[in-house]
Amino acid sequence: MREVQPIRDPELIVEIQNYLKVRNFRNYLLFTMGIHCGLRVSDLLSLKVGDVRDQLHINYVAKKTRNRRKRRKERRFIIHPSYRDDLMIYIQDMDDDEYLFASRQKKSTGEKGLPISRQMAWRMISDVAQRFGLEDIGTHSLRKTWGYHMIMNAPREQWGYVMALLMEAFGHESQEVTLRYLGLTQDMLDRMILRLSFTKTG
Repeated sequence: MREVQPIRDPELIVEIQNYLKVRNFRNYLLFTMGIHCGLRVSDLLSLKVGDVRDQLHINYVAKKTRNRRKRRKERRFIIHPSYRDDLMIYIQDMDDDEYLFASRQKKSTGEKGLPISRQMAWRMISDVAQRFGLEDIGTHSLRKTWGYHMIMNAPREQWGYVMALLMEAFGHESQEVTLRYLGLTQDMLDRMILRLSFTKTG
């Protein structure tokens, strides 16, 4: 099984956002929040309206570490101004205890208002990837896209600092793991190979 990749092209990201915004506002916000905060999709799906209403930051405990007392860490991320107004419009008629990304369908148990499943989120991202000609894209691509552009947009002299922040955010123990996770190892290798030349000049 091939590892999923980040979405590297910023212009393509904007195209995807514009497409989703017209097609499905909920999915647009799920995608947009995912590429702006570095959360796992499972953590995004557990958010409730009260977690974001009138907030600058969202506090959360990662689902993966929720039951591990030693590693349990509360984290927070800022609600980015680029989608804040859209988010407030989306939740204006919702109750605080509703899931932010609620399914519109009844579950087989008859329950309503539960968050969309991880499988449904994967289907949405896969459909987008197919429509825009992207390969090796999955739910983890959202947080990988966040990390990739965090470091690519940082000045070179700040790469060490940004890398340390990303390692902490992803729970990685080495820079090598983070570089590989973000697809940067392959990118750097490709660039180095393309710069190779065995022909003499002059």
